[in-house]
Amino acid sequence: MRLTEDFYIKHATELAPLLLGKLICRQIENKIIKCRITETECYFGEADTACHAHKGKTERTKIMYESGGKAYVYLCYGIHSLFNVVTGNKGFPEAVLIRGVERFNGPGKLTKHLQIDRSLNGENLITSDRIWIEDDGFKLRYRTDKRVGIDYATEKYRNIMWRFILEEKI
Repeated sequence: MRLTEDFYIKHATELAPLLLGKLICRQIENKIIKCRITETECYFGEADTACHAHKGKTERTKIMYESGGKAYVYLCYGIHSLFNVVTGNKGFPEAVLIRGVERFNGPGKLTKHLQIDRSLNGENLITSDRIWIEDDGFKLRYRTDKRVGIDYATEKYRNIMWRFILEEKI
């Protein structure tokens, strides 16, 4: 079942573990590819020094200020497009980075496999026929850890346990 607006209007800190086990669905030509989410990270507001919106609203980050259920896709290191799910209510910048799916660990590997690029930035995950997320009832256990690749953030935000990793199916 496709996720609805009600699902996405939660804070990233709540939604990040809830996205584990869900299916990213990507239509490419006449084929739909589905991949189970295995790892997420949340980014929460301007106070979060690891969040792209830490310094306020810019052309790049304006999608993070929209209401939940939109795709935030950005280019990392000039090489990889990374896929995030915007969460929460309009006006507060927050999103969940999808870090891994089954068989493709790493946010750049999964976007390459699913052909996710910046043309999908701003895509409405609730109504899109190109990309969306489904819940098939998969039950799981997960663990938390520190986020990856944010050495520029303050110590508090480098050490916060906002990475969520699928442990096992239950």
